[in-house]
Amino acid sequence: MLAAIARRRVATGITAKTLRSVSTWGAVPQGPPDPILGITEAFKADKDPRKINLGVGAYRDEHGKPYVLQTVKKAEEAVASQGVDKEYLPITGLAEFTARAALLAYGAESEPLTKGAVAITQSISGTGALRIGGEFLARHYPHSKVIYVPTPTWGNHIPLFRDSGLEVRHYRYFDKQNVALDFEGLKSDLLSAPEGAIVLLHACAHNPTGIDPTPEQWEALSHIVKEKKLFPFFDMAYQGFASGDIARDAFALRHFVAQGHQVALAQSFAKNMGLYGERTGAFSVTTADPEEKARVDSQLKIIIRPMYSNPPSHGARIASAILGDQALYTQWESEVKGMADRIISMREKIYNILTHDLKTPGEWGHIKTQIGMFSYTGLNPEQTQALAQKAHVYMTKDGRISMAGLNAGNVEYFAASVDAVVRGTL
Repeated sequence: MLAAIARRRVATGITAKTLRSVSTWGAVPQGPPDPILGITEAFKADKDPRKINLGVGAYRDEHGKPYVLQTVKKAEEAVASQGVDKEYLPITGLAEFTARAALLAYGAESEPLTKGAVAITQSISGTGALRIGGEFLARHYPHSKVIYVPTPTWGNHIPLFRDSGLEVRHYRYFDKQNVALDFEGLKSDLLSAPEGAIVLLHACAHNPTGIDPTPEQWEALSHIVKEKKLFPFFDMAYQGFASGDIARDAFALRHFVAQGHQVALAQSFAKNMGLYGERTGAFSVTTADPEEKARVDSQLKIIIRPMYSNPPSHGARIASAILGDQALYTQWESEVKGMADRIISMREKIYNILTHDLKTPGEWGHIKTQIGMFSYTGLNPEQTQALAQKAHVYMTKDGRISMAGLNAGNVEYFAASVDAVVRGTL
């Protein structure tokens, strides 16, 4: 029978090769590699023992190893001892977690929180929170379908919001020449934005530059946003992890809310609790009153149900246990500060080596003034390529590095490599 089928195919000109050539997926183009994952792949393939990966945005300890917080371990033990089941969570997630996440972000004195007017849902980490927010705004925000994001911004912001149905535009943020905040350009672009547009704001530890507005600059931005009737959407992926202070890192969000802005907020617990693989986050919207909150809640459920139905429970239970236990919470604050302080110490070390020990050409003060996990070094694509090929130091081509990838064992080699590439001797 099979031989007969083969003979008929040959007779009619239909061969296995022909069938393959008309595959349903034959016209699917090859997509570009993810720029961050591509760095990791190159790093893993490198056999040089001196290699350093500064591309990945995940915390590493002083030995360059992934770090699990002691409070996370204790919380996992507490959750396990409770004998919890593996049933589905509600569509908007674990209620005790979202209540505690909102309190962490907005603060106990937040008016919308105290009057029960914050609509919140658990999400698949910060990315999921942003996607839910994009979908909600595209469907229900009445004034505009345009969202302004900083230049540069986290690479996933742009496709995420476009796929949500929003038109993405840009406002100036980074002054490349001075490796600093382009505050005048930022203000000018927001003042030129159409009334009612959405504006994405990094609440702290701007990714990828590590450059944040000062409190006074945030206050000025609040006035502009109010004057132009813009809608602020905060992305807060690093609360506590940026400065080591929970309240300080939430200043921008809390100030805007105190000034009467209605806001949207995406939260992530990947960095500040090290829950990278647990995908734990939250999306929230401040509303006028509990009745309006209930209507927003209903629409969030309508968005989430066909997207992923309901979120995973384990990470939410861990985060909730930490936020809900005073002893664990106090210890967690100490651990978060320890992570932030280690990164700050690496900034100081790099600055001192480049400026004082090696007297590297250029001005390196921005390394110290930037904050959070990332730093824009000011290195150009040619220099970053040379560092990867000749010194086995991997970073994004725009010179962004993850400070968490540096430690006492490699910081001097990194600084010496930067010095060599700047001098053109690498």
